[in-house]
Amino acid sequence: MNFMNRHIADDGSALTVVDSPSPIADEGKWPVRYDSVEFVVICADIATILFAGFLSALLSPGGPPQAGLIQTFGYAAAAAVCLVYILKGRGLYRPTELLVLRSQVRGICLTWILLHVLAATVEMLDDNPSFFRGAGLLFAVLGLASLIVQRCVARELLIKCFSGRRFARTSLVLITDQPPSSHAGLSEALAVLGYCVKGRFDLPAMGSDPGSRKQLSSRVIEHIRNSEVDKIVLEANPARWADLRAFISDLRVLPFPIMFVPVGAASELLRHPARSLGSAACLEIQPGPLTAIERASKRTIDIIGAGLALTVLAPFLAIAAVAIRLDSPGPILFKQRRCGFNGRVFSIRKFRTMHVLEDGSVIAQATPLDQRVTRVGKWLRRTSFDELPQLLNVLEGSMSLVGPRPHALAHDGQFDKLVRKYAFRRRVRPGLTGWAQIHGCRGPTPTATMVERRVEYDLWYIDNWSLRLDLAILLRTPLEVLRGRNAY
Repeated sequence: MNFMNRHIADDGSALTVVDSPSPIADEGKWPVRYDSVEFVVICADIATILFAGFLSALLSPGGPPQAGLIQTFGYAAAAAVCLVYILKGRGLYRPTELLVLRSQVRGICLTWILLHVLAATVEMLDDNPSFFRGAGLLFAVLGLASLIVQRCVARELLIKCFSGRRFARTSLVLITDQPPSSHAGLSEALAVLGYCVKGRFDLPAMGSDPGSRKQLSSRVIEHIRNSEVDKIVLEANPARWADLRAFISDLRVLPFPIMFVPVGAASELLRHPARSLGSAACLEIQPGPLTAIERASKRTIDIIGAGLALTVLAPFLAIAAVAIRLDSPGPILFKQRRCGFNGRVFSIRKFRTMHVLEDGSVIAQATPLDQRVTRVGKWLRRTSFDELPQLLNVLEGSMSLVGPRPHALAHDGQFDKLVRKYAFRRRVRPGLTGWAQIHGCRGPTPTATMVERRVEYDLWYIDNWSLRLDLAILLRTPLEVLRGRNAY
């Protein structure tokens, strides 16, 4: 049990000294501090990748010749450095991020696959490519599997550390301008991470005379030099930074790191990640819905998927074109202006299913017994086959295979007034199919409630995007087409 003694200084500021915990309190602690979790996981990643490279060289056909072993080990070392650099840049080594297994697996898979695709492309330019025919392919599989297993283990160990408070003890001194009632909550939060508060000092009020600051800094220095301390934590409102900067300057004689914890309104702002804009420092208030790697991965799948679909479905598309031509006069393809990514207007392609070609300020939505629909168009609309020419939009980049469905410009203006967050759908490319469509949101939207329901599904998709989710939507779309809900 810890015993705290509270002393009142001459200037009225309070100091709370926390005695060192007994040896019993340190029983069950693991030899890992919270601050070193990132470094430990980085080392584990490097060791895992190198071991996977060594193992793949041993198991590859033809045995482990020295040249092949050296080549595999060198490739593994390069892959480890690149993987760690990319994952660290994305913040995936932070302890809180390591607890989110889904984002960890997604980040590792995307990065690992991208690295090996680039490496395989470079090797194909070689006169005698051989690495990916042997140990390289085995290394790619073993390395990815090992990293995923390691992340599962790391997550379970972290959960035990947090729940059992098993992080190695890190002693600190807390200097704060917050009321004593808030100390207990902060101490409890720090204790979970293995931090032990060895002393608390109250900052003088804002605008106090410099003498009070000097007295406080002298007491802090004297206290720290007589105790075992690992770091100093300064908790205060950034609005008084002028006073804090002078106080921190007095503490520079101490050979310990000083951490600043902002409180007040500015603390919310400083939670955003820091970025650089030339020589200026800035904060990223709103990140993009997808990172550069995620956008590249999604675009690659769009190109490959749309190209394969057009190749396989070419005979059926030709039959549909002939049927449309023979059924009624007019063009085979119908183009209509739609609102896409970031509000950019593009022309969407569809098989013509009506006798009219509406693309003005007023467009009547289709009804179950709409007389404008042609005989062939009725079947095309029921099976959603009329949407397949949009694969050309996917190839040109104005659409994606999966995303919020775009609406005509005339309807877009109406929906924007009905639903407050409707414009948020434009943060990603519109899709040929989407999360809303596989949940039955197809066909016209005559009521505000139906529009709001679609927007809710679309915004959920944007906030929870993953390649796995895109694949699930693509696989479920044919089943939804067969059900034929709201398709007319």
